[in-house]
Amino acid sequence: MTALERVKNWLASYPGYDILGTFFVDYTDHIPNHGGIFPAGLVEVRRTEDILGNVQVENQYNFGLFYVFCKGDGGGAEENAGWLMDFQTWVQEQAITGACPQFGDKTTAIQAQNGALYAVDPGGTATYMVQLSIRFQKKFEVNP
Repeated sequence: MTALERVKNWLASYPGYDILGTFFVDYTDHIPNHGGIFPAGLVEVRRTEDILGNVQVENQYNFGLFYVFCKGDGGGAEENAGWLMDFQTWVQEQAITGACPQFGDKTTAIQAQNGALYAVDPGGTATYMVQLSIRFQKKFEVNP
């Protein structure tokens, strides 16, 4: 299973995920209750090497998550913002309890942050965005 598939399957386990009709990769539209995940690649955060030449890296995957909801008036906007904040709290809980997926040899942190209203469409939808980052360690042993 690829890292992207692992992330998508994990996101689908969020209790509020059921309101999303479709969840795309690298795409979203203005249809309410749709979402998209936009991978932003892998960043090598740190690299250390021991005297034998074995290397341990700390890597980070970055994603933009976009969710499209009905803009509504009054209560709809509050409900959308509440969904977004609840999702971020769920990610935090998953990371702290170890219920999140594992990457590399050890996942060290998963964060969903900077959730915000991203865009409002005149057609009556609002797009919200969350940044998802996943840090993990991986060791590469050199064969003698």
